[in-house]
Formats: sequence, C-alpha cells, structure tokens
Amino acid sequence: MQATLAAGTRQTRGKNEARRLRRAGRLPAVAYGGTPVESRALEVDPKALWRILHSESGVNTLVDLQVDDSPYGQVLIKDIQHDPVTDSLLHVDFFRLAMDRAITVTVPVTLSGEAAGVKQQGGLLDFVTREIQVECMPAEIPEHIDIDVRELMIGDGVRVRDVAEGKSWTAVSDADTLLVHVTQAKTGAADEEEKEEGEAEAAEGDAGEPGESS
Repeated sequence: MQATLAAGTRQTRGKNEARRLRRAGRLPAVAYGGTPVESRALEVDPKALWRILHSESGVNTLVDLQVDDSPYGQVLIKDIQHDPVTDSLLHVDFFRLAMDRAITVTVPVTLSGEAAGVKQQGGLLDFVTREIQVECMPAEIPEHIDIDVRELMIGDGVRVRDVAEGKSWTAVSDADTLLVHVTQAKTGAADEEEKEEGEAEAAEGDAGEPGESS
C-alpha cells in the first residue's frame, strides 16, 4: 500500500521545541537516508500518521512524503516513540528509500480458513511464528503473508520455505522456521492417566530405595 503524508520543516530542534509542537497538535519527526545522506527535522499531523499506522500495511506502508509542499521522496516509518502512559505519539523517524535497491522488512503472517485437523480430528492449531523478515524492492513490500490452513491435518505444518516459492520477495528468516502446525489435543482423561502413571512410577522408585526403615 502507498500513502501520501504532508510535512513541514522544523527550524529548531530540542525538547522544548518538541513539547511546543505537541501542544500545538503537531508531531516532531526526522527524515534521513537517501543519496547524499541527509537528516531533516520535520513536523507532521499525528492523526494522518495514525491512519497510516492503522492501515492494513501499517509500518510497511510506502509513504510519499511531501515537505513544504514539495516532493521529498518515498519513505518508510522506521521508528516510533509513544508516551508510556497515554500511548500517544511522541516522535517518528522516516527512512528515505532508494527505489532501485532492495530492503529488508518485517512482514506479518496471517492465517485463513479452518484446519481440517481441527474441524475433523479435534486437533489444535498452533500459530507459532507471526512475522518473518523478507528482502524485496521497496515497491513490492507485501502487506502480509497469508497461509491457507484448510488442508492441514494433525501433524501437518507450514514452514518459511513453503510460502517463499515464486514470490517477488526473498525470505531472510530461516527456511526451516515453523509458522503454523496442527497438534494433537490432549483430553482430560489422557492427562489424568499420565498423572497416575507418574505417581505410580514415583511410588515404585521410593519403595526401591535402599536404607529405608519401616
């Protein structure tokens, strides 16, 4: 997903200036990167930024940043500071992209469908890894990596290698990383049986220890 965000140049920096901006309903920001490398102190509308953060692509949204009504370039949201009490935005960093160079991003994993191993066999769906790192061109950042779990039976699982074939991105996370699998559900009776077996083994062990007196 792409979005456009307007920003203004900050003439001064520092904590006092940042507080003044926030009181005025603006959010202090910094944009850096690019060729040549530069850092610019900016201010943005926090409500507009919230809309981007809560979009489907979130922090992986490719943002067309406009500074003082002039194009600045394509950026990604690199870092966000929140108030620890109110969770309101305090500061944001933008990273300027070179659109012809691959980047590494963290992408969420999503699941769709109901696993046959859960529906038919009474198993449990275990969502192990909820995000992975991928390398891709900036214009090809996936919003999410969706896994259709409908065919999974008990004992079946999906690993990074299973979702990485034929994609416009390359997985950076280990190919063996388990994303989701279906496991056997333990019943209460089985748990009780295991408990009784454990207690019996412990009792036998105590009875067989030397040096005990009656």
